[in-house]
Amino acid sequence: MDRYEKLREWMVETQIIERGIKDKAVIAAMKKVPRHLFLPEELIDDAYDDRALPIGYGQTISQPYIVALMTELLELKGDEKVLEIGTGSGYQAAILAELVKEVYTIERVEALAQKAKKIFEKLGYSNIKVYMKDGTEGIPEEAPFDRVIITAATPKLPDPLISQLKEGGIIVAPVGERYSQYLLKAIKKQGELQEHYLIPVAFVPLIGKYGFDS
Repeated sequence: MDRYEKLREWMVETQIIERGIKDKAVIAAMKKVPRHLFLPEELIDDAYDDRALPIGYGQTISQPYIVALMTELLELKGDEKVLEIGTGSGYQAAILAELVKEVYTIERVEALAQKAKKIFEKLGYSNIKVYMKDGTEGIPEEAPFDRVIITAATPKLPDPLISQLKEGGIIVAPVGERYSQYLLKAIKKQGELQEHYLIPVAFVPLIGKYGFDS
């Protein structure tokens, strides 16, 4: 076991399991995916701290606990087609790729999207497709999706993403003000969303037609 594997084990034991994450598949994915590879070189030594870190362009990589929590809230079984809004570093998409059949992820910052694609290739993820566009509009040509995860703050759930969510599907997102939100889990039943607000969180804003203005 190398140094980073030991740090990941420590991260999962102290930040993930001790804080109540129980999904064994999520725990295994968090132990496997090398978070340090998704960070700028100067921050690698901080990779397994329980905090969000800057990745450039005003964006961040979410703290490990929040990544694990949002992933667990999706209630993944393994055969899902998942839409992620906000690729960022690519770390959340890699966690999802360990757990589901297909991940479609959207990033509006081209440099981040290209960097994430290279990391996915290096790690051998062939089930992640990266799109560069306005994430609030989703990917209608690939809909419907079993799950949707938004990794940036939105004032409300974008209508196109709700319409692209399959009946019975789950969407998880930080919803609220520009720098202060609550984590929302919503289940689509008979075309309507059953919404459950959970813990306070702080994400960077989702910029786009159905999100915040730039």
